[in-house]
Amino acid sequence: MIFIDNHSTTVILVIHEIYGINDHIKNVCNQLSDQQFDIICPNLLGKEIVFDYIQEETAYHHFKNNVGFQNGVNIIKKLINDFADRYEQIYVIGYSVGATIAWLCSEVKNINGVVGYYGSRIRDYIEVVPNCPTLLFFPESEPSYNVEELISIMKMKNISTRKFSGHHGFCDPFSKHYNEESRIISFEMMLEMISCKKNRFP
Repeated sequence: MIFIDNHSTTVILVIHEIYGINDHIKNVCNQLSDQQFDIICPNLLGKEIVFDYIQEETAYHHFKNNVGFQNGVNIIKKLINDFADRYEQIYVIGYSVGATIAWLCSEVKNINGVVGYYGSRIRDYIEVVPNCPTLLFFPESEPSYNVEELISIMKMKNISTRKFSGHHGFCDPFSKHYNEESRIISFEMMLEMISCKKNRFP
């Protein structure tokens, strides 16, 4: 687990991808910490292991067989409950499977906002009704589903969405799908939401 204490009144829970707490997730935690937020990033894999990107299939099966979405949600919900009295604001940010877990946690009453990056499995849980501002980032295309269709469904639910140039992993500088412009813009939008600078996104 990563825990960075900046003595802030706002904490951000960062939920990693199937690979675990890798360099990309560490960078995200450090970048958010630089904004003087407190950061908590639990290791959902249950042990200090990190999968390489070339181990995608192995990492996916490990997550599916040893973690799963519901267990991930339970871990995040427990952290939210544990820290609800300590912080004035709690935000949940997730990447890929972490974005789907964040989406599933959006119904929790003790959080102030959710941001999800390319959560492809959100499509399996479209019945969720967020209880907080929710911002979802998608790539321009995904091999496993129609991005436009999912975005249309989210818009009907009044969920803020944004489609970015690039593919799954566009904000990860260690990924072959990295897109610098998309990372910068999405990060700025995320900060705007957390800082409450504006309530609507294009």
